[in-house]
Amino acid sequence: MREAVAGGPEAGEWNNGWTWLRRFWGLVLTATLLGLGTLAYLGPPPQEASLEANRDATPRPPSDAAPDAPAAIVAAAQAAPAPPAATLTDLQDPASQQSQGPPGPIPPPDPQMLEATRLGALPRVAPDGRTSIRAYGRAFPRAEKRPRIAIVVGGLGLNAALSDEAIRRLPPTTGLAFSPYAQNLQPLLNRARARGMEALVALPLEPAGYPSNDPGPRALLTTLPAAENAERLRWVLTRLQGYVGAVGALGGMRGERFAQAPELLAGVQDVLRDRGLLYLDPRPEATNGNRAWGRTADVVIDEPATREGVERRLQELERVAKEWGSALGVAGDASPVLLDRITSWATGLEQRGIVLAPVTAILRRPEIPQKESAAR
Repeated sequence: MREAVAGGPEAGEWNNGWTWLRRFWGLVLTATLLGLGTLAYLGPPPQEASLEANRDATPRPPSDAAPDAPAAIVAAAQAAPAPPAATLTDLQDPASQQSQGPPGPIPPPDPQMLEATRLGALPRVAPDGRTSIRAYGRAFPRAEKRPRIAIVVGGLGLNAALSDEAIRRLPPTTGLAFSPYAQNLQPLLNRARARGMEALVALPLEPAGYPSNDPGPRALLTTLPAAENAERLRWVLTRLQGYVGAVGALGGMRGERFAQAPELLAGVQDVLRDRGLLYLDPRPEATNGNRAWGRTADVVIDEPATREGVERRLQELERVAKEWGSALGVAGDASPVLLDRITSWATGLEQRGIVLAPVTAILRRPEIPQKESAAR
């Protein structure tokens, strides 16, 4: 290979090539710096700047907004006219929704009965006075005179496979209480509605033995300010749509400590009633009184959650129903044993002179002093 001789023509060409290469990259670097400087001077585009300026003024849904509220439902709820202020007399008797016809699927959420909030869609009384109890309750014959038993099974949503089994196997009159901490509830709710099963949301109220018994990060607690408890209640109520009401139990925890402060429990029931929802008190023989359409449980079916224990509790339900005309049984958690025993027990129930009924067919009127009721 020939070597370039210093000062020769080949050396000049080599030096000129490096000179042009340095000039080219110098121009590129200069143009880049000029472009960046211009962008910094001009600032963000007008639309982005406007969004930045209004960050605090524009409500934005938090990351824990209701996962099962379709955007179309929330948008329609936002556009719906606000209902009039609810009073006790405005909330029609849920028993009037019972019909002579056969029960069918539970209808999907009605945008007219939802209020769009930053947390998600909240239930509300429709402008025409319809309530969730009426709209999403299972039909039941008004002429039925036999003793009635209603059952609510909780813990739905946390275990998808077990929840699906409960929806498939339990009698369709069974009420299903979904955990507010469950995710991706929409497929389960759709299958439950298709079978005509009433849905409820489980309220995480401070239980006995708290904090060892932990009702989760969004629990309503006796030590929290009223505003914080109200915010947590709103969050719980947005976790699903198209349900008839709430039950004050989360698994085996039944909010005993929260209920020891009657004014706290009364406040929760007032909110539920004014939004057209029922409330089930899971504590048998509770004496606080109901301020919402609802019922106090007569029997906790899964204490103990053994085969023999569940069977004894179901027999007790029959006794109460025959003595008083109706009975409510609640179970904290769906389990294979519970599903098996309820399914087997329900098969011959009508032959024993008792009929299974949805929760909305055994409700009792709110107990509100006349003077207070007139003021609402």
